[in-house]
Amino acid sequence: MKRLLIIILIIAFMAMCSCSKTGEDSRDSAQKEEQTEKTVEVVTTIDDINKYGNVILSVEPKTMLGLGFEVADVVRVKIGSAEIEIPVGTTYSDVDAGEGICCFKTNSQGKEQVVLAVNNGNFASALKIAEIKTNESGYEYIWKDGYDDNTPVVIFVAKKQGYAEEYALRKVGSARTNKRSDYEELTDEEFANFRAVNTSGMGKDILFRSSSPVNPSIGRNKEADKAVGEHFIKTILNMADSEDSASNFPDYESSVYSKLDVFFLNMGMDFFDEDYRVKLAEGFRYISSHSGPYLIHCKEGKDRTGFAIGILECLMGATVREIKEDYMLTYVNFYKLSSENEQYEKIAESNILTSLSKAFEIQLKDLESADLVVLATDYIKRLGLTESEIDGLKNNLRGNTVI
Repeated sequence: MKRLLIIILIIAFMAMCSCSKTGEDSRDSAQKEEQTEKTVEVVTTIDDINKYGNVILSVEPKTMLGLGFEVADVVRVKIGSAEIEIPVGTTYSDVDAGEGICCFKTNSQGKEQVVLAVNNGNFASALKIAEIKTNESGYEYIWKDGYDDNTPVVIFVAKKQGYAEEYALRKVGSARTNKRSDYEELTDEEFANFRAVNTSGMGKDILFRSSSPVNPSIGRNKEADKAVGEHFIKTILNMADSEDSASNFPDYESSVYSKLDVFFLNMGMDFFDEDYRVKLAEGFRYISSHSGPYLIHCKEGKDRTGFAIGILECLMGATVREIKEDYMLTYVNFYKLSSENEQYEKIAESNILTSLSKAFEIQLKDLESADLVVLATDYIKRLGLTESEIDGLKNNLRGNTVI
C-alpha cells in the first residue's frame, strides 16, 4: 500500500511538472509571438510625393520583406500625428476604390518602391500630409503644418496575414509586363488597350479609349498612336498630362497625335477631389463643342479613363453589365484575365462599380436596378454642365452632330 502511494505521488509530481512545463512553453511561445509582432516594424521617411498624392517611402520592399513584412499583412502606418491601418499589396486595385494600401511595386524606371496610396484617391490629402498643386509644367506638393521630408514614418504589423483571404480573391491572372513579345495573342490595338466604346446608346465608333499614345513609360504608345490615325480620331482628352509635359515625351513631334485637337487636363487620381471634378467638367464640355471621333486616355487607360468612360456610358444608356465588361477588357489586355476567373467580378465590383455608386450617391447593391441615365445626368449637372451642354454631349456621342 505504501509502495502504491509512493508511485501515485511520483506520477502526480511528474504530471505537475509536465503541466508546469507546458504552461511555461505556452507562455514562452506567446512571449515569442508577441516579441515577433513587436519586432516587425520599420522606421523610414518620405522620399517623394507624386502627382497623384501617392507617398513614396525611402525604404525598399526587400528591406521590409527582410524584416518580416509580407504581402497580405495588415499594417499600421504612423506619419507624424496621422495614423492609418491598411493592407500590404502589389497593385492599387488590391483594395476597393477609395481605400488605402501599402504597395510593394516597381515604377516605370524599374525601381522597386514602397508606396502608400489610395486606390483612385490621394493618400497625402486623405491623411492631411501635403497638398498637390498641378500646373502647366507638372505639379508640386506643399507640406501641411507639422510635416516635411524628415517626418518619421513608422510601419508595424497590426495583423499578420489579416488580408490574405481578400487578397487571394483580387489576385489577377498573369503577371503584367510591358513587352510586346509577351502578348503575341493580342492585336496591336489590344496590346495598346485601344478600343471603341460601342455600348448601348453610343454612336458606332464615335468614342474610343486607350492607353497613352505619347507616353512611352508602359511601352504601348506607338501602337496606340498608330490606332489614332487608323480610326480618324479628331478630338482627344488627355487626362494625364499637361501640354508642356506631353510635348517633352520622346517622338512627340513626329506622332499622329501631335497634329490633332488635344485637350490637356493634367488630372489627379481622386475622382471626388474638387480639382478632378472641375477638370472632368471641362473635358465633357470640350466633347460637347468639338467634333468626333473622340479619344479619352490617361496613362494606362484604366482608372481615370475608366471612370470618365463609365459616366458617359451611363449617360448614353448602357447597362451595368456592358459597363463592367468594357472596363474589364483592360484587365484582359494587361493581365490576360479571363471572365471565368473568380477575380474578374471582384475587381470590377471594387473598382468601376464602386466608383460609380459613390459618384451617384447610391448603394453598390442598388446600381443594377437604378436608372443610370438619370443618375449620370444628375451627376454631370452637379459638375456644373448646363442642360444645353449635356444635350450637346449626348448628340455628339450619338454621332449626330457635325461641328
